Amino acid sequence: MKDCSRKAQEGMTLIEVLVAVLILGVGLLGAAMIQLNALKYTDSSRMTSQASFIAYDLLDRIRANSAADYTITPPSSPNLSVARDQDLYDFKTNIIAFGGATATGAVALNQRVYTITISWDDTRAANTTNTADARRSFVLSSRVAVDPVATP
Repeated sequence: MKDCSRKAQEGMTLIEVLVAVLILGVGLLGAAMIQLNALKYTDSSRMTSQASFIAYDLLDRIRANSAADYTITPPSSPNLSVARDQDLYDFKTNIIAFGGATATGAVALNQRVYTITISWDDTRAANTTNTADARRSFVLSSRVAVDPVATP
């Protein structure tokens, strides 16, 4: 009798193996989803960083050429003889290179404060197929000209 009870307790049953595989599978799927989300948000962060680099680059160019009006529409072709036109052309091509054809950029001036706005489609990180809900923007504002000193 002692031998029968001992043999019944040896080894794992098929049900125990299936439960262990199920638990392992659910854990691996969870880890894969976490990795996928991390990749999406890393890509979104990279896009924001690139937009900030492009905006700061244009702001530096505006400071270097502060007498020019940068609020005009960017030209469609490069013009090396006019620094402002070349700067705006580079701004436009950099935006399209980083964000695709739907990415946009704008420059506004209000009382010596330049505002540079860059918008792009970030549907991958937004978890939506509606592009209107997935638009991301980077806005940079800075005073470029020095305020005149008032004399009493």
